[in-house]
Amino acid sequence: METQRMFLFVALALVMLLIWSAWQQDYGPQNAAVEPAPQAESEAPATAQSPAAPGAESPVPEAGGDDRTPVGESAQAAATAQTDVIRVQTDLLDVRIPLAGGNVTSARLLDHTVSESDPTPFQLMAPADPLFMAQTGLVGDGVDAPDHQARWQAEAGAYVLEGDADRLTVPLRWQSPTGVVITRRYIFERDSYVVRVVHEVNNPTDTPWRGYQYNQLRRSAQTEGPGFLGAASYTGGVIYSPEEKYNKISFGDMEDEDLSRDIDNGWLAMIQHYFLAAWVPPRDENLRYYSRVSNGEYILGQSSPWQTAASGEQVVFENRLFVGPKEQDRLDAIAEGLELTVDYGWLTIISKPLFIALDWIHGVVGNWGWSIILLTFGIKLVFYKLSETSYRSMARMRKLQPEMQKLRERYSDDKQQMNQELMQLYKKEKVNPLGGCLPILIQIPVFIALYWVLLESVELRQAPWVLWIQDLSVRDPFYVLPLLMGLTMFLQQKLNPAPMDPIQQKIMMGLPVVFTVFFMFFPAGLVLYWVTNNTLSILQQWVITRRIEADGKKANA
Repeated sequence: METQRMFLFVALALVMLLIWSAWQQDYGPQNAAVEPAPQAESEAPATAQSPAAPGAESPVPEAGGDDRTPVGESAQAAATAQTDVIRVQTDLLDVRIPLAGGNVTSARLLDHTVSESDPTPFQLMAPADPLFMAQTGLVGDGVDAPDHQARWQAEAGAYVLEGDADRLTVPLRWQSPTGVVITRRYIFERDSYVVRVVHEVNNPTDTPWRGYQYNQLRRSAQTEGPGFLGAASYTGGVIYSPEEKYNKISFGDMEDEDLSRDIDNGWLAMIQHYFLAAWVPPRDENLRYYSRVSNGEYILGQSSPWQTAASGEQVVFENRLFVGPKEQDRLDAIAEGLELTVDYGWLTIISKPLFIALDWIHGVVGNWGWSIILLTFGIKLVFYKLSETSYRSMARMRKLQPEMQKLRERYSDDKQQMNQELMQLYKKEKVNPLGGCLPILIQIPVFIALYWVLLESVELRQAPWVLWIQDLSVRDPFYVLPLLMGLTMFLQQKLNPAPMDPIQQKIMMGLPVVFTVFFMFFPAGLVLYWVTNNTLSILQQWVITRRIEADGKKANA
């Protein structure tokens, strides 16, 4: 019995540790990000690779010129100093592109609002609070080229994807003093968060033009605003390579060391809870991936191989920018491994199938709340036999409690003898004291995996269930579900054999209250899962206990 208690306490400790960690990240003292001292070096990539000599050093943009801000000045200042801003609107995106720099400095997601009560489109990219933007530019080999601070010209100040159009192209134009014309095209498509970015270099001069393209994401280190979900999810950089797969590059990693790595068929991203921005380059092309820290802002980027436009020729650089939610169906179709930005952690191998099942159920019932309930029911069916074994063992232990209490009182001064008598009792009644614990421990990874599925899935953001639950990703506004969870946990304890130790009894009786308080700050979707799981467990345990008690009465009759 003591061994059984030990296993139960270990399981409860794991759950409590998970809850307390999330609580501390959200409501505990916040660790302010330490901003490094401004660096004197250029913000553009310091290296690029040549097809003939990968990893060779290459030029960086230099300060000076009328169309550039001084090196080291914040990109935020560069973006806001210019009032000429192009607005681009599609069916999914509302984007701002200042002519000073020609970068995507603001992006609102039209299908995702700030909250259920605030219908303003969610702003993923912004020039401040926190800063988060996508930058791109060209670096020339001894020739003029527009970097991410150059000034561009545009044909119009606003572009809208019309109702009968599937594609929208936004052209920007830059010309060097020598006559080289570079056109940057942002190409938007209907029902897509992917933006193609194309640089066309036309060289009408007698001198060859040689350069490379770089693309980078830049943001400040602030995490999302207060909220259990945002605080619990990773915010930072990610790179992907076919060899090393999904690799987090945190803000601390960027402070410690500049990244410099050559990768084929990779991508990079800055991710946060529910949303991300990513640069996905063309396949079968080797790029240099780099990171920098400048003026307290974090840069993660990639640079292409060199290309040369001979006299009268044209060269083209391409890349793709994804700005949107972590919808796994969309991410799967864009690039290999991009769906891993939905970060389930070390339990991905379990969480992924659970999400697929949850998504399939939602496709049938059309409501994420009922989908959670049905998925929980399905999990209980899968583990029915294990749970039945556990509950049968608990019911038998409960039946033996009066005899066990007598042994404890009789041998209160001799624990060794008491344990021997208890083992004899277990053997006589054919009861395994671990029988109630091992099946529960086997199920714990599945429960934690489902916890992360419900926590990380953007599909549950602002998804209604019934009545007062209009957003499964935020707390229950009236705390009905947390109170029901505490009640079901209390009923479960009443069905389980009570601890012999009075101190343990008090601890176990206090756990429903402690868990109820914690769950008041949990998203409603997670609490709904726990209430459903507890309710099904109570029903199963009650039926099994009554069956065993009835069999005992028949045997004694």
